[in-house]
Amino acid sequence: MAIKIRLTRGGSKKRPFYKVVAADSRMPRDGRFIEKLGIYNPLLPKDHPERVKLNVEKIQEWLGKGAQVSDRISRLLENLSVLPSKSRNNPKKGLKHKATQERETAKSEKESIPVEPKKSDNLDEKITDQSTVNETPEEKNTVTEDTKNSLNEDQKSETVNSPQEKQEPATENPKDELQNTLEDTDKKPVLENTEGDEDSKEKKSDD
Repeated sequence: MAIKIRLTRGGSKKRPFYKVVAADSRMPRDGRFIEKLGIYNPLLPKDHPERVKLNVEKIQEWLGKGAQVSDRISRLLENLSVLPSKSRNNPKKGLKHKATQERETAKSEKESIPVEPKKSDNLDEKITDQSTVNETPEEKNTVTEDTKNSLNEDQKSETVNSPQEKQEPATENPKDELQNTLEDTDKKPVLENTEGDEDSKEKKSDD
C-alpha cells in the first residue's frame, strides 16, 4: 500500500479550504484518509500565520516510513525548510491558452482594421463650418460687409431691369366666358353676309 501526503478539499463553492492528510494513493481525493497532518487556507494572504498549519513531526515520521509527497505539499514544506528546495523548470508557466490567444488575435485584427467615416450628404455645410471656425472676427466682419453690398447691388439691378408688370384683368366667371364665345360665333356669319351684299351692290353699279 503506497501512502501519500496530499490535500483534501473542503469548504463551499469558490471558497476552498484544504486539509493535509496521509492517505492511500488509491483512494479518491476527498475520500478516506489515515491521519490528518495540517490545514491549508489559500484565501488568506501569504503573510498570514494561519494560512498554513502543519504538524512537522508527524510528516517526518510518515516520510521515514516511505510516504510520498504531492507537488503542493512539497512546495509548502520547502517554504518551511523541512525539505531541500528543488530546481523546477516549467517553460509553459505564464503562457496563455489557445482560446485566449485566439481571442486576443481576433481583437487585435478588429482594432487594426481602419474604420471608414460615414458619408455625409451635406459636405458643403461641413466645409463652410470649418472655414467659419478658422476665420478671425475681423475677417468675419469684412465678409458680412461684402455680402451686404453685393445684396444691395443685386436688388438695385433687379429694380432697374425688371419692367413694370402689367396688371392683368381679373379672370371672369366660366359662365361669362361661355356667353362671350357664343356671341363671337353669332357675329362671324353676319360679317360674311355683309361682305356678300357689298359685292352684289358693286356688280349692279357696274351694270
